[in-house]
Amino acid sequence: MELDLKGKRALITGASRGIGFGVAQMLAQEGCHLHLAARSQKDLDAAKKKIVDAYGVNVQCHAVDLSVAENAVALARECSDVDFLINNAGSIPQGTLAALDDATWRRAWDLKVFGFIDITREIYAKMRERRSGVIVNVIGAAGERPVATYIAGSMGNAALMAFTRALGAESPEFNVRVVGVNPGGTATDRAVTRLRERATKELGNADRWQELVSKSPFGRMATVEEIGALVTFLCSPFSGYTTGTIITVDGGASSRRA
Repeated sequence: MELDLKGKRALITGASRGIGFGVAQMLAQEGCHLHLAARSQKDLDAAKKKIVDAYGVNVQCHAVDLSVAENAVALARECSDVDFLINNAGSIPQGTLAALDDATWRRAWDLKVFGFIDITREIYAKMRERRSGVIVNVIGAAGERPVATYIAGSMGNAALMAFTRALGAESPEFNVRVVGVNPGGTATDRAVTRLRERATKELGNADRWQELVSKSPFGRMATVEEIGALVTFLCSPFSGYTTGTIITVDGGASSRRA
């Protein structure tokens, strides 16, 4: 399906691996030119090579720590002319209220919560001036079903869901859309590596890792490509009436009884 995205420009944070890289690949496949942001220059260079070799689009890399507000603002200003902003950087650690110390909690939120806010503030202002643009916040399903063992992540995700709904309700006044995506368990390289390590310990064979997620909806995790395809569609004019809402991709898990 041609999504009418050829020649558009996108900034994707956390773009060197996992869901961010999956989104980058999907947008490149549709002909979008990309700004990729992540901490590791080496990982960014590898991601850029794969995308350019496969799709031939223009790719610029930005090795930057987005947990530092000044860095996030500088990146947003450098990429202020993008048509799409995909906020994806950040991973909040597991832990209870008692287990998570203040420094760990604040460091995680500086990237996953305030990093989203700092970049969005700058780019949203430019989109308002141009009266065009789409912002997609890749958040996380824990915001819908908060649990005490993932308290910082549950709260951070819930905050970003509220942020998305509030901004996305206002944004149509400026012909801009703001949407959220809540992935559930997703088979990123990092997640699969951890599952393979666990399968080695518990089952004696790393290749049996899929057995550990066999009770998930559909008997598997979501794929990176499934999340990337949704984000790409949300950027397209075919989703032109979608804003101020969150789309959950967790196989229905958040709607099940505990």
